[in-house]
Amino acid sequence: MKRLHVHVSVVDLDDSIRFYSTMFATQPTVVKADYAKWMLDDPRVNFAISQRGATPGLNHLGVQVESTEELKDMHQRLELLEREIVAEEGAACCYAKSDKYWAEDPQGIAWETFHTLDTIPVFGTDTATMGEEACGCTPKDRETTVPVAEVSAPCCGPSAKEGACC
Repeated sequence: MKRLHVHVSVVDLDDSIRFYSTMFATQPTVVKADYAKWMLDDPRVNFAISQRGATPGLNHLGVQVESTEELKDMHQRLELLEREIVAEEGAACCYAKSDKYWAEDPQGIAWETFHTLDTIPVFGTDTATMGEEACGCTPKDRETTVPVAEVSAPCCGPSAKEGACC
């Protein structure tokens, strides 16, 4: 079974947690200093927010699958679109390890299809971007950078060489 994934970049994490907890009538299933996630069953959605230096608002959308076979099926669907696809195996981001494929819709909105393999204790492990600049979660975010001073924790986002995000 698939689950819709929505990730929103926020300015004030605590205020946003209060807002979405009230809207969903439940507390987040994961809360970190820079991130929160609700794994909702009604509606069936993986809704995440983060405060990591990205422009506030919609960060990306996605479809979370429950098996490698479902991910393979989603990859085949993306190939039919004849658009650029970015593949990431064992991506470490958003406190999870995942295999994923990224594509952009005609409006330029990043769509992530992913299978979560495990949880990890850090937002991400992309050490290539932990220097003077930090990057965002989506492949499109890789094109721009944000000074680390504006980010509350090191970036997990995909770099040109390695890494991944949520």
